[in-house]
Amino acid sequence: MKSLRLLLRFLTIGGLVLLLLIPLLMIRGTIQDRERYRAQAVQRVSQSMAGPQQVVGPLRVVPWKETRRVNAVKPDGTPELRHEVEEGYVFQAPTTLAVEGGLQPGQRRIGLYEVRVFEWKAAMKASFEPMALTEVAGRTYGQPYIALGLADVRGLVGTPTLKVDGVARAMVAGTGAMSGRMDGLHAVLEDTGMQLPASAAQLTMTLAGTQSLGIAPVADSNDIALHSAWPHPLFGGRFLPNQRTVDGSGFTARWEISSLASAAQSQLETGVSGKLTRPQTRVSSSEASLDEDGAAIDSVVVSLVDPVDVYTQADRASKYGILFVVLTFVGFALFELIKRLPIHPLQYLLVGLALAIFFLLLLSLSEHISFWKSYVLSATACIGLQFVYLSGVLKSWLRAAGFATMLTTLYGVLYGLLVSEDNALLMGSLLLFGILAAIMWVTRKMDWYALSTELR
Repeated sequence: MKSLRLLLRFLTIGGLVLLLLIPLLMIRGTIQDRERYRAQAVQRVSQSMAGPQQVVGPLRVVPWKETRRVNAVKPDGTPELRHEVEEGYVFQAPTTLAVEGGLQPGQRRIGLYEVRVFEWKAAMKASFEPMALTEVAGRTYGQPYIALGLADVRGLVGTPTLKVDGVARAMVAGTGAMSGRMDGLHAVLEDTGMQLPASAAQLTMTLAGTQSLGIAPVADSNDIALHSAWPHPLFGGRFLPNQRTVDGSGFTARWEISSLASAAQSQLETGVSGKLTRPQTRVSSSEASLDEDGAAIDSVVVSLVDPVDVYTQADRASKYGILFVVLTFVGFALFELIKRLPIHPLQYLLVGLALAIFFLLLLSLSEHISFWKSYVLSATACIGLQFVYLSGVLKSWLRAAGFATMLTTLYGVLYGLLVSEDNALLMGSLLLFGILAAIMWVTRKMDWYALSTELR
């Protein structure tokens, strides 16, 4: 009967652990809700300013119209000869493309949420080889022009400056015949007939956007260089930089990409679902994915991310909540058995709730102050509450101080897990191993049958 009572005691504690999963899961749900609210804030900034940017080009484009005679049948069944007009375009990708510029980071605040924005002061140089237009019966070619694809033209700050062979060209809205493929700007060129001469284009502009910038390597040879004072870039897209430096003063990155390594030119020709200027939109501090909502053309992507994402950190911390509860309850159970000091299940529950409330405090405070300060304040409040309460439960300030010390150690280790993202798994595994080893060492000489007999 005594053994049964001991088993029932452990089952009760296990049931309380499962019961505390409810508030822990509710807190995780609150974290996810706040993440959604922040995503809505990003969307609001994108709608009022400019969203993630994607740059495609410059390209040299020549529209055409083609008249064809086709045999058709009138409604009364008699044959007739109709003239159909088809419209299209041919484009030429540059032979070389050099892109450089600096990203000036900034932020917009929507309520509690900060949204990362930027201004890119860009300088682009493109060279084009001569190109002969193909003669096709019934086809007439229109005025050639330079087209530049942009995801969101609202991000243009001031007026872009374009020079073609040293001559200034005015840029106007739209991409002409390519409007179905991409949004952006274009500048009309001189009509040179069926032979387009070699040409060089220089473009300078200031482009604002939200969170990320993508650049498509459309030339045969691409040299892309970016720099910024933001010290936490996330390099995504289809290509990583060939050279990069990242430190506290910012970052520099350089890509050297050949058309042999990129599918951008074939994507311009064959077409893809959606517009070519569709930007990569799913970016987090831990990954950059190209999926159904990703860029429609091979691109290099730089995102200005916050390495201490409070919601990611709070979510990661909440995953350890059940471990905190289990370890504390194990300590209580051992203390109860060894010191013969009964602890009521309701007291277990209150202590578990105090442990759970830490994660809610951490989330709410981190929206107003830095994450480490939020962590220190939340941990101090919860440890202080536990210390005062346990001094009465355990009938000793010294015993309560021992448990408070244990909790302080746990919170310290948890913070180390949160800030050391690359080594989190290793540190967590070592922590669990160390705790298990400590419990086994403390209980190695314990006579469990005698304890069950002496249980009151």
